[in-house]
Amino acid sequence: MEELLARIPQLVAARYPLIWVQSPEEDRVERGIAKLAAAQGTDLFRWRSTTGLQQGLGPDAVLFPDTRAMLDCLDQVGIVKTPAIFLFEDCAAELQDLGVVRRLRDLEPELEQRKQALVFVSHTAQVPQELEKDVAVLDAPLPDRKEIGKLLQKLLHSQAIAVPVDRFEQFVTASLGLTEKEIKRAYARMLLEGRRFDDSDVAALLDEKARMLRRSRFLEFIKPEMGMSQVGGLENLKTWLNERTPSFSDRARAYGLPEPKGLFLLGVQGCGKSLSAKAVADLWHLPLLRLDVAALFAGRAEEGLRDTIAIAESLAPVVLWIDEIEKGFLGDAGGGRVFGTFLTWMQEKQKPVFVVATANDVRALPPELLRKGRFDEIFFVDLPNVHERLQILEIHLRRKGRNPDDFDMLAIAEETERYSGAELEQLVVAALFRGFSAGREITQADMARVARDTIPLAVTMDDRLKELREWARPRARPASVDTRRVAFFKDWAAEDGNE
Repeated sequence: MEELLARIPQLVAARYPLIWVQSPEEDRVERGIAKLAAAQGTDLFRWRSTTGLQQGLGPDAVLFPDTRAMLDCLDQVGIVKTPAIFLFEDCAAELQDLGVVRRLRDLEPELEQRKQALVFVSHTAQVPQELEKDVAVLDAPLPDRKEIGKLLQKLLHSQAIAVPVDRFEQFVTASLGLTEKEIKRAYARMLLEGRRFDDSDVAALLDEKARMLRRSRFLEFIKPEMGMSQVGGLENLKTWLNERTPSFSDRARAYGLPEPKGLFLLGVQGCGKSLSAKAVADLWHLPLLRLDVAALFAGRAEEGLRDTIAIAESLAPVVLWIDEIEKGFLGDAGGGRVFGTFLTWMQEKQKPVFVVATANDVRALPPELLRKGRFDEIFFVDLPNVHERLQILEIHLRRKGRNPDDFDMLAIAEETERYSGAELEQLVVAALFRGFSAGREITQADMARVARDTIPLAVTMDDRLKELREWARPRARPASVDTRRVAFFKDWAAEDGNE
């Protein structure tokens, strides 16, 4: 808001007396304009269709009679000779009147000479075509970290609630993207429900953000149902993400760290790329948005992408998940314009929108998408090794209410060579079906039988998988730890210790 308020005097000095502020927060903008007028020592007038023109705000405001019609109000504006700011609210309908438009154009030279500004505030910028070249349009930002921090600190102090610094920052981060009124309502609801602003209450703020997405045809709010503990293997990727967990905090900015831009996950189908995207949002306590690429390209893709970016940035910080990106942007029928818009935004974006793009095959994608500066890192997600298969099987057995200690898990992990994570999950499900149909509990034999009968996708697509690995080897970082190298160094250390 401070940047917006600094722009208004600059525009007036540059002979732009007609200013349109686009914002859903009329009261917040009004308070900011009042603060600006007081700092400059200029008079402040406000016009609403329900009251007419008044000088000042609050109970001491002076009301001008017979000014509820905007044309009559503008006649009164013409009488004021001193520097002033005139704030107009509820004026979209009146500006469709050609007489009002004509009066504004007649007033413009006088406003410039008197160093006066007419500021129109509206949810959307509905500038008449006749005034498009004369009106400066500004977007009022939603409350930033500083404003939210002050608001939250005031509330916590009034309620005598102590919150650790890290959790305080989580609440501030989760509140970004909401209007001041939405934030106050969310906090009030927490207090009424007896909550004490603990870790679980962050989800309540994320629900508020989910409601805002109903206006988008291309974005879906995804509620993460599992965290990183439910992702088997991928230790290199997990380490990278854990190191960046506090990267959206004020402490990270003070330390000199930039906000992470994005992550590109490519690799074998069904090996945890989508699951990892969901787990990132849970790990970082950020809302997760999924871009429906198919729906985007089914209509006016370029306009749709711009709207999608605007919504995502208004909710920032946020994780934006683009699944199977190659299926969307490779079919860019707009001559690459949509893809170009996306690349430009990825390179230059200022808002903390962390993009997680997943792809099964990116060999045909333009190389400029994968260069540094757009994504922070590119990880290749391969088929799970035997240790990762063991973790994945144990995770899915526990999720189904079974104890992995009741089975020879290592034998099953060795039996499932070249299985993907999704196929391992289905192995557990298929074994459960066998036990259920026989009217008994699942056994080791059930899982071993399913493992022998299943032909994994990697076997039928062996040549394609080899090509993908060759492509990724010099271009991407492995998401999994190379257990063969780990085993070699352990054996080497053991032998060295025996000498």
